[in-house]
Amino acid sequence: MRKTVDYERCVFINCPFDDKYTPIFEAIVFVVIVCGFRPLCARVKLDSSEIRLNKIMDLIGSSRYSIHDLSRVELDEVNALPRFNMPLELGADLGCKRFSPSRKNKSILIFDSQSYRFQKYISDLGGQDVANHSNDPALAIVSIRNWLRAESGRRDFPGPSALNFRYAKFKRDLPEVCVKLDVQPAEMTFVDFCQAVAAWLEDEKGFSGILVRDAPQ
Repeated sequence: MRKTVDYERCVFINCPFDDKYTPIFEAIVFVVIVCGFRPLCARVKLDSSEIRLNKIMDLIGSSRYSIHDLSRVELDEVNALPRFNMPLELGADLGCKRFSPSRKNKSILIFDSQSYRFQKYISDLGGQDVANHSNDPALAIVSIRNWLRAESGRRDFPGPSALNFRYAKFKRDLPEVCVKLDVQPAEMTFVDFCQAVAAWLEDEKGFSGILVRDAPQ
């Protein structure tokens, strides 16, 4: 598969989609867009004719950067089984980086909610640097900002405190942004949320260069 035009700007997000994780997921999407990158995840496409795993593989191959959150290892209350989707997608991404000559420059950020816990359930990652967000969106924002700055080599990133301040302000302003976009906050899809972040940034001084086109369409 050939690289897309936006390969160098795309960040694939592999994470839980449950309600408890939503605050961290939204913080991840926010910081990715503010830093000038384009977030992608399985929810960016809703075509029922596509096989889900094929869609995910395409998104992985289209993204130089990836965020994989392995924090949901608890047993499901209904089936008493863990969910393996996140480790599966991480494995696919690691394989893409290793075996695709044109994607050797891929960079991956792995998250868990507790330090070193991953060594107990996926010991093959023992040699990897796994970040800990402690289920705190503010910590996730800092880790992603620092990772993208280091891996991209760019110097135009807002600082961690500035990003968390901006995110708090965005959350306060979100209802008003939704009114402008004619969408209810509770009804927003992934693409709607990205558009809300980009629209809010257009109104913020110092971020006028980040346009709605930078969010998934």
